[in-house]
Amino acid sequence: MFIMMNLQFCSFWYGEDRPRWLGPIPYNYPKYLTGELPGDYGFDVAGLSKDPAAFQKYFNFEILHARWAMLAALGALVPEVLDLLGVFHFVEPVWWRVGLSKLKGETLDYLGIPGLHLAGSQGVVIIAICQVLLMVGPEYARYCGIEALEPLGIFLPGDINYPGGVLFDPLNLSSDPVAFEELKVKEIKNGRLAMVAWLGFYVQAALTGKGPVQNLLEHISDPLHNNLLSMLKFF
Repeated sequence: MFIMMNLQFCSFWYGEDRPRWLGPIPYNYPKYLTGELPGDYGFDVAGLSKDPAAFQKYFNFEILHARWAMLAALGALVPEVLDLLGVFHFVEPVWWRVGLSKLKGETLDYLGIPGLHLAGSQGVVIIAICQVLLMVGPEYARYCGIEALEPLGIFLPGDINYPGGVLFDPLNLSSDPVAFEELKVKEIKNGRLAMVAWLGFYVQAALTGKGPVQNLLEHISDPLHNNLLSMLKFF
């Protein structure tokens, strides 16, 4: 643990001299945020992380949701991009309409390939059950810790948030400890961006009924008339 803290504090992103959320503006940052965890910019205006146990719990939750948000954003953007480029033709490429089509009992062809249904020909309940089974297993193992996998013959070198090993680090990105600490920061930064992006996806879907890629293309083509303010005028 001591070695890991030394590696962190050698990095630009850790320790007392790390970047802060207000930048050069003077501010009385909380003393309990010492820069030991990746993505700690001293931001906790509500004081939610005063308790060290709560602080660790919130970090676990944040990195969990950040990773799911990044995967979900990829799943929302890629089908729409591939459909607009004509690479694949999807029955419904827009992320929010997919769930709506399943509620209507329609069949979905994965990757736009006719007949490749998997669970796509089933009802939304069956798909939900499949998703729960796929998500609960890994999350239960993560919650219990890497020790929970040892009875299955799976031994991982890391910890609950960064288990490592062939299963979770097939490219061996953690081989360089110093670079690995910076990769942790990049991961949480992109994860936070993905969570904010999903808020944008929801708002766009509610206001325009279109996908995020289509909204982006329309904004680029005419930013003065296709923007959030112009959409709000209709409400």
